[in-house]
Amino acid sequence: MDKKQLIVGIVGPCKSGKSNLKEGLKAHGYKTNHIAQEHSYSPQMWQKIVAPDILIYLDVSYEKTLERSEMKWTQEEYRKQQNRLSHARKHADFYISTDKLSEKEVIELSQNFLQNSHIGRHTKIREVLFPNVSLKSDS
Repeated sequence: MDKKQLIVGIVGPCKSGKSNLKEGLKAHGYKTNHIAQEHSYSPQMWQKIVAPDILIYLDVSYEKTLERSEMKWTQEEYRKQQNRLSHARKHADFYISTDKLSEKEVIELSQNFLQNSHIGRHTKIREVLFPNVSLKSDS
């Protein structure tokens, strides 16, 4: 599928890097949608509103969210976002933990995945683990 036709959805908790990834992929010609699933009580909102061809899940630890901004929130609020995101995380085509990655690395890893993966829903989840930064296929 041509990347200009591909719709890439991006989900994750607050401060995981969704806005940066959206802009980075957009600059490379991808049509992206930041889906505010973390604020929705509808587990399948990401499917209903956007229905992306590819869903990228960005994750971040609670501690890192506090480092990345002046955001004042509790671990309980973070946990609630994680619960709201569980359906999207389960169905993500690509998962990245952004704690130890730069914005540039997240964009590069996502772009590499999009260029080298079999495009379409239900692609096996790939997980990026740092410091190995290796793609592992689910069996």
